[in-house]
Amino acid sequence: MHKMFALTSTDSGARRGELTTPHGRVQTPAFMNVATQGAIKGGLDARDLKTVGCQIALANTYHLHIRPGDELIRKLGGLHRFMAWDSPILTDSGGFQIFSLSGLRKITEEGVAFASHTDGRRIFMSPEDCIRIQANLGSDIAMALDECVGIPSEREYVKASCDRTFRWLVRCNEESQRQNNTDDAVNPGQALFGINQGATYPDLRIEHMKRIAELDLPGYAIGGLAVGETHAEMYDIIELVTEHMPSARPRYLMGVGTPSNIIEAVARGIDMLDCVMPARNGRHGHFFTWGGVMNLNNEKYAADDTPVEPTCDCPVCRAHSRAYIRHLLKAGEALAMRLAVTHNLWFYNSLMSRIRGAIESGSFAAFRREFSDRLSQRI
Repeated sequence: MHKMFALTSTDSGARRGELTTPHGRVQTPAFMNVATQGAIKGGLDARDLKTVGCQIALANTYHLHIRPGDELIRKLGGLHRFMAWDSPILTDSGGFQIFSLSGLRKITEEGVAFASHTDGRRIFMSPEDCIRIQANLGSDIAMALDECVGIPSEREYVKASCDRTFRWLVRCNEESQRQNNTDDAVNPGQALFGINQGATYPDLRIEHMKRIAELDLPGYAIGGLAVGETHAEMYDIIELVTEHMPSARPRYLMGVGTPSNIIEAVARGIDMLDCVMPARNGRHGHFFTWGGVMNLNNEKYAADDTPVEPTCDCPVCRAHSRAYIRHLLKAGEALAMRLAVTHNLWFYNSLMSRIRGAIESGSFAAFRREFSDRLSQRI
């Protein structure tokens, strides 16, 4: 499984590669489209994901364990079959969701006890439970259970948390190997990624990354960012950590971000990213374009019969006007969300395609100069 990633070229710190999984190959850098509960919020299904150019979907262990239950999904053939998606899936461990339940959880050496956000029932998740749930789902990449600490946090707490997250990772790795070797494994080729933590303490980040790299896992992620720090702090941490990430393994930055964040992260050696932003912001009428972010709720679009972006080839821009989409938003029509999310995911996947092309042609630095600031501007 360690042969899952091949680095094909580099340019200005950016990396171009290919990720091989049991359900297909992913060209990197890649953006993972977030299907938290087995679906993209906004009414898109697996066929729509193919349309918008999605290579790999991300689903969430915590949410699928709560509802409908990972045992049920296993009985129904695993998550790929359940959501009718035949391409790669990464499952997030649920650590961030548990972190967000700060008033409802208790962390111990054994794992995390928390209350379900749906009905309040008490649930306990150990590192072994986390991997078993993801084995039931049958994802191609499983994320280790970690603690996502808030920023800022006391140094002593962050240090203790990093140490515990490492011990959890060792247990996750042992359970992952055990699950993959069972006769009835849903996906015996499931790969485990470890997660780097350490808040904004440079030495803790480096120390933790070095420790988890020694486990020689198929891939590594940077977690615990975009939770309160500035963009400058985030970029500094990414640059610091990637220096100590194995170059022959995929590097995943979790939960980030804007188009500009993506370009800047890729410039610092990141291969994989995910974020709810294109879908979430789209559902509120914000459209990403090559000229910046457009808010179609604005009155100036009420009679505008041009596409969201005239040069865009997505199904939305080919068929509908800004005026029509604005009307749907104001009328509260579900179609407004579907159209917005379709366009935004098309844009994000197109962005990644252009980034890959720029790295291949040796023009990534020029691409970064042209688009990094522009894409986050409000039109």
